Amino acid sequence: MQIVRSIPQMQAVKYPEAAQVGFVPTMGYLHEGHLSLVDAAAKNCDLVVVSIFVNPAQFGPSEDLDSYPQDFERDLALLQKRKVDYVFFPTAEEVYPPGYKTWVEVEDISRILCGISRPEHFKGVSTIVLKLLNIARPHFMYMGQKDFQQLTLLRRMALDLNLSVSIVGCPIVREADGLAKSSRNIYLKGDQREQARCLYKALTHSQELVRVGERSAGKIIAAAEKILSDNQAKVDYVKIVDSRDLSETQEVDECSRMLIAAWVGKPRLIDNISLKA
Repeated sequence: MQIVRSIPQMQAVKYPEAAQVGFVPTMGYLHEGHLSLVDAAAKNCDLVVVSIFVNPAQFGPSEDLDSYPQDFERDLALLQKRKVDYVFFPTAEEVYPPGYKTWVEVEDISRILCGISRPEHFKGVSTIVLKLLNIARPHFMYMGQKDFQQLTLLRRMALDLNLSVSIVGCPIVREADGLAKSSRNIYLKGDQREQARCLYKALTHSQELVRVGERSAGKIIAAAEKILSDNQAKVDYVKIVDSRDLSETQEVDECSRMLIAAWVGKPRLIDNISLKA
């Protein structure tokens, strides 16, 4: 496993001509969710590149950039147990040098759901991912479905900009009690860890309502919001959308997906689930 610390060094890597390269972009502090993406890339590709970069451009001024968990040596130890060929670990100063002026924005998708409370977030996400793709030059990029809006947005970007990469969405990895794995889960203090289960409870209850015949998005959302509020979660949004373009839907069908964002104490958590009828 080779550690690459500069953009020119990563750009200079020469892959074997016929090799299929899989790429996993991360912000570090790796957990089983990230590692499942690495495993998927290793299973399906000849070479695996993992980036570790806490992207300042996707954090708002009042968000947790300064306190975001980082432990590079821990991350390396985890990756060394996997089939990883390159770990790309650039600095923010190199990625965004003085005078940097260029940004990528996917219209509409970036302005709904999480984009309402985090208006600059997805501009930072799409810009850094495009830069990383240009630098690492993979054939496939592996991303988790936990941030379903991000996955949808990046697929739109790849399509619109005629990128040659294929974006592979991988299943959400959960704790035994259903809580989606997230680096931010370490912020949950005391009873908040038990409270945080309410996101998954709301999602699975919504699935059950659909299973027994409920199709009204409004009624299903109301039931989910009650579960969240009963557990003292502060709701950012609960939406049922068409999984293909994130447009809101009034009636649940085979393409419907519920997306939730809520604060449990200080941490803002997101989760989602298919409501396939």
